Amino acid sequence: MSNENKKNITSKINNRLNTILLEYKVFLLFILGHCRSHHIRRFFYRLSGIQIGSGSTIHTGARFYNPSNISIGNDTIIGEDAVFDGRERLIIGSHVAFATGVMIYNSQHDIDSADFHAISKPVTIEDYVFIGPRSVVLPGVKIGKGAIIAAGSVVTKNVPEYHVVGGVPAKFIRERKNKDPRYKLGRAAWFR
Repeated sequence: MSNENKKNITSKINNRLNTILLEYKVFLLFILGHCRSHHIRRFFYRLSGIQIGSGSTIHTGARFYNPSNISIGNDTIIGEDAVFDGRERLIIGSHVAFATGVMIYNSQHDIDSADFHAISKPVTIEDYVFIGPRSVVLPGVKIGKGAIIAAGSVVTKNVPEYHVVGGVPAKFIRERKNKDPRYKLGRAAWFR
């Protein structure tokens, strides 16, 4: 067996082992995500590599893929059963509110390629954004400051600051009137 073949085999084995370890870490975080104590969940999320700002809350049932690529600002609330994809960089600002069941993805398959390979692009969600229940944000999207995403929307393109969008795919509805938000989202629900 040539040295190149040995290197290829070793590389494949290492990649597979790293994938298994990451999947196990994601599984453990999912189990811990059902712990009723907000403080215990947040401790383990931070330990896994998620950057979580002061006063931010992650409610039960959240699922994180590759947590070390996820950054959450201050005073942000993430509702129950949210899904956050960290296979590429995911940056979430401060004072952002995610309702129940929001899904943020930054990797998807290229449906037109012969090998159906994954395409990954970062997602950025700026400060004072609200994302309604059961909404989905797809790879490469930037949601501008103060934007509102209506319930059940699928966001496939960038959303400008203070725009309200909704639908499948999400389309412009109107502009938000408050162009200078300064609110705080409130205290953590410790056992939710």
